[in-house]
Amino acid sequence: MAPNSTVTITEKSNNNDFTLLQVHDSNSPMFPEKQKATSPKQFTWFLLLKLHRVVTCLSWLTNGLKATFALVKKRVSLADISDEGPKSRGRLYRIIKVFLALSIGGLAIEIIAHFNKWNLHMIQPWEVQGLLQWSYMAWLSFREDYVAPLVLSVSKFCIVLFLIQSLDRLVLCLGCFWIKYKKLKPTIDADACDVEDPSNFPMVLVQIPMCNEREVYSQSIGAAAQLDWPKDRILIQVLDDSDDGNLQLLIKEEVTSWKEKGVNIVYRHRLIRTGYKAGNLKSAMACDYVKDYEFVAIFDADFQPNPDFLKLTIPHFKGKPDLGLVQARWSFVNKDENLLTRLQNINLCFHFEVEQQVNGYFLNFFGFNGTAGVWRIKALEESGGWLERTTVEDMDIAVRAHLNGWKFIFLNDVKVLCELPESYEAYKKQQHRWHSGPMQLFRLCLPAIITSKISIWKKSNLIFLFFLLRKLILPFYSFTLFCIILPLTMFIPESELPLWVICYVPIIMSFLNILPAPKSVPFLVPYLLFENTMSVTKFNAMISGLFQLGSAYEWVVTKKTGRSSESDLLALAERESKSSNEEKILRRHSESGLELLGKLKKTEVPSKKKRNRLYRKELALALLLLTASARSLLSAHGVHFYFLLFQGLSFLIMGLDLIGEQVS
Repeated sequence: MAPNSTVTITEKSNNNDFTLLQVHDSNSPMFPEKQKATSPKQFTWFLLLKLHRVVTCLSWLTNGLKATFALVKKRVSLADISDEGPKSRGRLYRIIKVFLALSIGGLAIEIIAHFNKWNLHMIQPWEVQGLLQWSYMAWLSFREDYVAPLVLSVSKFCIVLFLIQSLDRLVLCLGCFWIKYKKLKPTIDADACDVEDPSNFPMVLVQIPMCNEREVYSQSIGAAAQLDWPKDRILIQVLDDSDDGNLQLLIKEEVTSWKEKGVNIVYRHRLIRTGYKAGNLKSAMACDYVKDYEFVAIFDADFQPNPDFLKLTIPHFKGKPDLGLVQARWSFVNKDENLLTRLQNINLCFHFEVEQQVNGYFLNFFGFNGTAGVWRIKALEESGGWLERTTVEDMDIAVRAHLNGWKFIFLNDVKVLCELPESYEAYKKQQHRWHSGPMQLFRLCLPAIITSKISIWKKSNLIFLFFLLRKLILPFYSFTLFCIILPLTMFIPESELPLWVICYVPIIMSFLNILPAPKSVPFLVPYLLFENTMSVTKFNAMISGLFQLGSAYEWVVTKKTGRSSESDLLALAERESKSSNEEKILRRHSESGLELLGKLKKTEVPSKKKRNRLYRKELALALLLLTASARSLLSAHGVHFYFLLFQGLSFLIMGLDLIGEQVS
């Protein structure tokens, strides 16, 4: 018998037999008195518990909204819009404002029509009441006959481009999976370097170009000075383009301290600073002693190669006279610093793991990343050397070397630490340069590509895949389709985009992008929204480079924070203290790592108050998308509404500079 069972004995009046009745539930209707006694009390407590949860949730939401609005109000009041003047906004901003005005007007009319229940197909012409209703019917007729076909044609064109680019990305991912499955990677000869005979090591030049890199110069010089290579077979050039006299002295002192420790290192400063980084490298390669060196390794100021970097890269050149470049992968010291760096890490992991690795293995060609790579100096010279004609000198030299028959190798397992931009302002400027430069280069290189002696397949790959598809078509359709056409279709339902275009395919492509960084899978949706939000910057940069507009030649050094600088100096001081008992090295009386750090801090200019920016293009697009989401809500579009709502909010976050760190 069950523990909660109840046994009842009843007596019949006709005879003396008894009936045994077993009830298995004490809450059965057989016990009405028990139910009446307990049910109201339990129900009251249940209601009180639910009410408490609702009040707590409402309080949390209220406090969250208050804090958000207070933050937005503070950001707007302290915003600096000096870099968002009419010159930087340009025609694109005016076009967005026109679409925004049309959408707001259309939303107002649609709201009136919705609440008055106007319907073109149910109202006869003689039943029209008032000028406003007649105007609405005329707009519906004009929209269906003229506007919708035009928007539908443009959207179909963008969808075709979207599918082609998605197919290219899918092929790249399949190539990466094949490399992983077969465990394919570049190999080196077993006798490439004889560690017992240092004289067999080739002569290597290491270049560190920098310009006003106060936060990171010491760690980059220190990392290069500790490269494991015979001291008489390596020379480090510190190529300083800084215009700050105090900073120049600090960098000179850093170079001198390493020179006194036996490192073969020189300091160079140009008096005429033209051509940005390309001009700096070109000037350094013009030195007479460069002819004694066979290879040159290049590291930007925030890059910290491991001591074995040269021993992992240089041997790949042995026995391969047509090999011009060995490129290593970037690894990021601050990839988990904030949401902005996490999203950048997703993008760059896909770039190196998939794009660079697949192109390097199957095509022997990819775009040089400008740093963390080793060039054969002969390849640089035969390809024309560094040119100052674009802001992407690294891609320029890579394309010219490829046209001259040189091959490239990408090493996915050799990583060099560097730093990601932590502020939206720095990242935005970096992306503008990275997307305007390729279009400048395409205009300049197209005749040379067509007339070159390489195969038709290589020419097609350069023109259609390397330049057009990945540098022009991607930002074009991403901005046009998801930021302009999609909100317009909410007001033109005859040309509405199918669900698979705005949801299924983008999510699949974003998932493929995130696979090289599996820990970032929870950021799938933010990454999709972030990429669409950045499309306005990339589209604007692409147009500037393609049509040679003024902003195409802007070259701004990406702001660094030097988060690892202090730890590196502490580690350096610890190494110095351990080796002081073994080696008697004559040092300057005030050149230890910690003292140098203190001197650096003393000479630093007092930091300005951190301010945020207002980005008007992003804010205008945010209003456009939110207006379209309101129109979508009237029509109960479902997924379209949610996509437009969250995409509009992401544009709002970017426009108010609420992502990443602020800059001084």
